[in-house]
Amino acid sequence: MFLKLDRIRKEFNGKVAVDDLSLEVPRGVIYGIIGPNGAGKTTTIRMIMNITIPDSGSITLEGARVGKGFTNRVGYLPEERGLYKKMTLQEIMIYLAELKGMAASESSKKLDYWLERIGLMEYKNKKVEELSKGMQQKLQFVTTILHDPDILILDEIFSGLDPLNIELIKDIIMEMKRAEKTILFSTHVMEQAEKLCDHLCMISGGKKVIDGTLTDVKSQFGKNSIQIDIEGDGGFISSLPGVKKMTEFNNYIELHIEDGTDTNGLLKAIADKVLIRRFDIVEPSLYDIFIDMAKIDPLELEREGEVANV
Repeated sequence: MFLKLDRIRKEFNGKVAVDDLSLEVPRGVIYGIIGPNGAGKTTTIRMIMNITIPDSGSITLEGARVGKGFTNRVGYLPEERGLYKKMTLQEIMIYLAELKGMAASESSKKLDYWLERIGLMEYKNKKVEELSKGMQQKLQFVTTILHDPDILILDEIFSGLDPLNIELIKDIIMEMKRAEKTILFSTHVMEQAEKLCDHLCMISGGKKVIDGTLTDVKSQFGKNSIQIDIEGDGGFISSLPGVKKMTEFNNYIELHIEDGTDTNGLLKAIADKVLIRRFDIVEPSLYDIFIDMAKIDPLELEREGEVANV
């Protein structure tokens, strides 16, 4: 296993932030750590980075405990962004690459490619403080990957980016995966996780409640979900027989139905009142799995032995 966390635990002032968490992250995958705000995602990442020391447990990379040499193999973008604003883009990129053991002559050769790639070439000799917040975020992402790390750790990478720049960063992340880099990222935005991740771990209350491939996680929660597009007021649908839960989005409605529900009868009951443009039986969305699991007390799951290791 490429990266392994074995029963790591961390308390702050008597409050457990991460509770005996174990993960196994294969090489060359995109591995998402998801969970509500305050679940322990950032604390977990900070322990992997050796910024915060676990109270117990171990973290290993390719079988060896994570130590000082690990920092040169990793690209880390924390949730709390920070760049030296009085330095030029060229200066900050070379400086941060040198901290990762990369010679200035080597990083200088890569500067123009990456600045061109993220649309900041014209700012090469301008100071960081002259960039917008979104531009600074793109710059910091590039400084994270300039030294060609084996593993990339990203904490809420897409926060504050517009859709075009989200797509740009996604494309680069997918290229790194194809180059057999390992990408570990945390998010509470399920759409991002569902589009990108091969593997998922969900943490709630400091405990792991889901762990597995995206395909297996979704299949474990069954196919009792229906997505429908309608014209008209669909508020009545939540009270129809067999409908367990209804979630409304801007462009469609997602229903969770009881086992054995007559879907043809349900379709007819809806069509009698509104125009249906689409009616699909689908796997549950990661969004709904997240909502359902985040509401469950992780201690209760532990007592019942129901952590979703799939």
